[in-house]
Amino acid sequence: MHRSLLPVALTLAQAAAAGAADTNEIRKVVPRTTGELAERLRGVLAETKTPGLGVALVSRDGVLWQAGLGKADVAAGRDATPETLFRIGSISKTFVSLAVLMLVEEGRLSLDAPVRALVPDVAFANPWEAEEPIRVVHLLEHTTGFDDLSLREYAHDDPAIPLRDALALNPAPRVSRWRPGTRMSYCNAGPPIAAYVVEKLAGQRFEAFVGERIFAPLGMATASYFADPATDDRRATLYADDGVTPYPYWHICMRPSGAINASAAEMARFVRLLVGRGTFEGRRLVSPESVERMERPATTWAAKAGVAAGYGLGNFATLENGFVFHGHDGGVEGGLAKLEYLRDEGLGFVLMINGGSGKAMEDAAALVRNHLTKDLARPPLPSARPLPPDTQRTWTGYYRLDNPRQEASRFALRLLAIARVRVTGDGLVTRGLFEETPEAFVAVGERLFRKKESPAASLALLDTPEGRVIQDGDLNLVAVPGWRVFSELALAAASLVLLLTAPLFALVWLPRRLLGRMAAVRHLDARVWPLVSSLCFFAAAAVFALGLDDPFRRLGHPTAWSIGYAALSLAFAATAAIGAVVAARAPIATQNRWAAWHSRLVAAAAVLVSGYLAFFGLVGLRTWA
Repeated sequence: MHRSLLPVALTLAQAAAAGAADTNEIRKVVPRTTGELAERLRGVLAETKTPGLGVALVSRDGVLWQAGLGKADVAAGRDATPETLFRIGSISKTFVSLAVLMLVEEGRLSLDAPVRALVPDVAFANPWEAEEPIRVVHLLEHTTGFDDLSLREYAHDDPAIPLRDALALNPAPRVSRWRPGTRMSYCNAGPPIAAYVVEKLAGQRFEAFVGERIFAPLGMATASYFADPATDDRRATLYADDGVTPYPYWHICMRPSGAINASAAEMARFVRLLVGRGTFEGRRLVSPESVERMERPATTWAAKAGVAAGYGLGNFATLENGFVFHGHDGGVEGGLAKLEYLRDEGLGFVLMINGGSGKAMEDAAALVRNHLTKDLARPPLPSARPLPPDTQRTWTGYYRLDNPRQEASRFALRLLAIARVRVTGDGLVTRGLFEETPEAFVAVGERLFRKKESPAASLALLDTPEGRVIQDGDLNLVAVPGWRVFSELALAAASLVLLLTAPLFALVWLPRRLLGRMAAVRHLDARVWPLVSSLCFFAAAAVFALGLDDPFRRLGHPTAWSIGYAALSLAFAATAAIGAVVAARAPIATQNRWAAWHSRLVAAAAVLVSGYLAFFGLVGLRTWA
């Protein structure tokens, strides 16, 4: 159900960098024939231990090539075919937008309709509701400001839960964190609310509406939001990274956001509908204007400033090979999918794998794009525009990400998601604080920029009520003084180092104490409590990290990992407070001076870190709640 970027991408940066060289080489390969493409794709499967894939290439006139490669089920030895059903994940959101636009064309719904008036039984909170209510368009463009789903919602595995009941599981994250329609933050709760609007207006279950109005006209006979026993022998088994350990079928409670099972052959028909501008084999499902609206963002500050390459209605732009691809991607546990198409050229593809390797998907997608565009002339690049000196001075500086998809990640992103921006005479260069490779943009207007090889603007400089802001896709970057960035980083680093020294120092004094060589030392508790708080901190971090190996099952339910983290984080905060009091009360004159000051510094660091984590709601966090 995820999109390509997640807050956890920060933790994956090093792994991605390790494979960057290989990926860059693969991205230079241009398969000339479908036979060569198939051989290259088999190589990607083998290299990444991905069992199988489904792929289809289409034009407006029909299917250019479709195939299943590798294994749909490893244990059974079942081959993947074009008819093998894969999980398409968040590509399911595109079907929600299409369903909404059908009702819009029929005059039964408006994209600007306030959601509360349509579905008053769905709980959400918006502090700006009086002047800027949450509208249907915000649900589809991910501009509500809601936090993403809780782990409890992700972990819920009821195959038949009604959509209304799924939306009632945990409405707490559905609070607008900023004024709706200002910035994007991907949220899996928005499309299901829009789907529930469709349910109420159409008077039928959303899945039935999609089946009748989209699946059936397109001939997607086996596509389904559910695990249909009639198609068990055609559904791909999803696998862990080793390519042999299967995942059980996950019954996603927010089905409209990511539950569809479909084959490459069926999804080829859906891509043809999009490149056909709403018409498939002579039958019009929606107007060309509706498809065009799906591809165009409208509500963010950047969209209003003229950036068209963003997230529209269940459809976003990907800038690759000098072309603007439209579409969506998706992922569930053990499966990834990607749908992309070239609007003007009338070409597109769908690609699905039954493994969770991001490298496999990106390498395979690069090969497919290279093949699809091998004989196409690239669109002309807009000319660079010179920037005045005051723009260069004003906008050069440091910027912090302030629209995290998951609010629980803000504590880390505040410190780590920092970009250094340098504006020059004809463009700007951005670089993450911990990245080596900068990214260059060319000015196409005084405040609009495109990537060097891209024909479309994707970044905007914005003067907003919240100050200087840079929006680049799903990133909302707010100007922050450099001194603040580095002072906060230094304080955080120093605090973590001090916490780490406590157990290291204990390796010296604790054996001596046990051997009776420190019997005369007074106020030993001034060392013990900071040590205990440090151990609680690292134990909590370790338990949480282990929980992330299988987050839905380990953290989405009351388990040893989720309860363990909550208990250890509370213990850390409590022992930090006790340690600070004990260390402060122990006279330095009665202790080893260096040991006494070390204990005080560790205690202060523990209080600072626990206070920081508590401020962001991470102390005692019940991830299953």
